[in-house]
Amino acid sequence: MAQMNSLNDGYNALVIGASGGIGSAIAQALEADPRCGGVHRLSRRDNPGFDLLDETSIADAAQRIGSQVGGLDLIFNATGALTIEGIGPEKALKAIDAEAMLRQFELNAVGPALLLKYFAPMLPRDRRGIFGSLSARVGSIGDNHLGGWISYRAAKAAQNQIVRTAAIEIARTRPLAVVAALHPGTVDTGLSVGYRGNHPAVPASESAANLLAVLDALPPERTGGFFAYDGSVIEW
Repeated sequence: MAQMNSLNDGYNALVIGASGGIGSAIAQALEADPRCGGVHRLSRRDNPGFDLLDETSIADAAQRIGSQVGGLDLIFNATGALTIEGIGPEKALKAIDAEAMLRQFELNAVGPALLLKYFAPMLPRDRRGIFGSLSARVGSIGDNHLGGWISYRAAKAAQNQIVRTAAIEIARTRPLAVVAALHPGTVDTGLSVGYRGNHPAVPASESAANLLAVLDALPPERTGGFFAYDGSVIEW
């Protein structure tokens, strides 16, 4: 069982993208934690009107949840997509499509930025608070040795910069907060189907436990970092 031992008893948690494979597993792990006071699930499937590409819907969701709980100790963003509207990652420059690239940025970079804008202010000022956001190792510029997947890589790299920049600002008013970008590894979910190759995939429940353990162990001075599921640092 994953337990957030670094948070106060009765902590409130929010999982955004909770209908997806990893998001659902994260929510289930938190709900099984006896120290957790409540888990709020947010997704387009289960919350009609909520849309990561609609800023008003995000603001409305934040206002609604804020009125219910007052504040959040743990926020986990599990949104993201590799294939959007049937278009998967490009393998070469000649395959770039401007509209498809924009959709990648909207979902994998702009969406997380808006989540930080509206939900990060709900983190506590006087105690530990955590905001974890799903990224991907392929978003690392320094670790890119294969090329390809240009739009998805670039969108995730943009999200990493957004997380890094937000962490610096958040630390000014919430010095105990941890904001981190996370690489989950290859997980047995719909997102990875068709792209795993020979990479072994772990169950979503195992991935969730790993990611929560990484967040739980991060001290405030490591906020704004990019971490893999085993806690190792990923270069930008």
